[in-house]
Amino acid sequence: MELEARIEKYFDRLWPICRSITGPGYRESLDVLSELMPTQRLKFETGRKVLDWTVPNEWVARDAYFVGPDNVKRAQFSVNNLHLLGYSAPFVGTMSLAKLRAHLYSIPEQPHAIPYLTSYYEERWGFCLTHAELQSLPDGEYHVMVDTELKPGHVEIGEAVLPGATDEEVLISTYLCHPSLANNELSGPLVAAFLYERLAAVSCRRYTYRFVIAPETIGSICYLSEKGQHLKDHLVAGFQITCVGDAGNFTYKTSRNGNTLADRAARLVLRDLGPHTIIAFNPYEGSDEQQYCSPGFDLPVGSLMRTTYDAYPEYHTSLDNKQFISFEAMAGSLEAYEKIIAALEANLNWVNTVSYGEPQLGKRGLYASLGVQKTVIARDQDRAMMWLLNLADGTHDLLSIAERSGISVELLVSVAAKLEGSMLLVKRSCERLEKS
Repeated sequence: MELEARIEKYFDRLWPICRSITGPGYRESLDVLSELMPTQRLKFETGRKVLDWTVPNEWVARDAYFVGPDNVKRAQFSVNNLHLLGYSAPFVGTMSLAKLRAHLYSIPEQPHAIPYLTSYYEERWGFCLTHAELQSLPDGEYHVMVDTELKPGHVEIGEAVLPGATDEEVLISTYLCHPSLANNELSGPLVAAFLYERLAAVSCRRYTYRFVIAPETIGSICYLSEKGQHLKDHLVAGFQITCVGDAGNFTYKTSRNGNTLADRAARLVLRDLGPHTIIAFNPYEGSDEQQYCSPGFDLPVGSLMRTTYDAYPEYHTSLDNKQFISFEAMAGSLEAYEKIIAALEANLNWVNTVSYGEPQLGKRGLYASLGVQKTVIARDQDRAMMWLLNLADGTHDLLSIAERSGISVELLVSVAAKLEGSMLLVKRSCERLEKS
């Protein structure tokens, strides 16, 4: 409960902030998350060419609303920041309802939800409101006020690196660019920040862990323009964290390759956690794994989610709020990512020192000397020992033994330690694992 309460505390601080791909709201949110995960900041100035993109102007939103003939102030940015079309250009003026309608957006199929929409790369202004409110607007003249500013600035990225014993890296990436959305926005960076806190407390890490918080799409493109070659040279696994706050079962989206170290570890952990879904990489829909898995980079990056972004009707609407998410589920998502990382850390290549015939386990105190009815736990440990001793030939890593045997990574790790203590297993000399 303490973890869930801490996550909720940070959620409540971040919820009201109006974030976008640039601007003061984004930076304020990154400052809050940096209390858990101290970040170095990478800045990419407006107009800079980044791969095939150009960094846009910075956006500042102060206030927005419109007032009708009944003198009622509607679509108030100060009441719900989703009311303002993201990246709206400034505007003040008066117009008829007929002309105003061209700037109003709603979802007829969800009459009580405010949609979330943006216009980053084409200058326009607009308001988002419920379809029920749109239909109730009285005819007449409307005064419109959009107090925003588009100006030269920068895209900013937060990066934190936890050094390991090797220069092989695991990437943990998430985005921070939506206004008040719960599952689709805040669940990812919150889980990533608490994961950083957990990993920072580990005294001995095999891998180096690189955490990245960036505005979606343009942020990862900026990052890859500067760090892409480094990631190609050093990355063995990576994960894009998003949509991990609802109560649905886990879904894992594989990397472009489909069978990387990241994919294998995630599949095994989910196999032992319970009901889940595995979906193949799809370049049509997704988050920043699309950029990491673009053909030129083809990085080993997958994404563990709960309900996918396109599979819940609250997605990109005002219904994706605190009532929709579960802090217990968010804590469970954090624990699932911890298990995946533990599997990566434990994925060693072992070698059996007695490879001709079975070693005599009884004389080493590893096998019962009296034939008795064994407990389920004892049988599982014996089974794990036999699989380890048979496949520990230096060519099978621990994950492949778990895949073939159906035994959990945790049990194999525990039993391998016993076998190592009895000098029946030795670690193969450390060498770079293949990414696939």
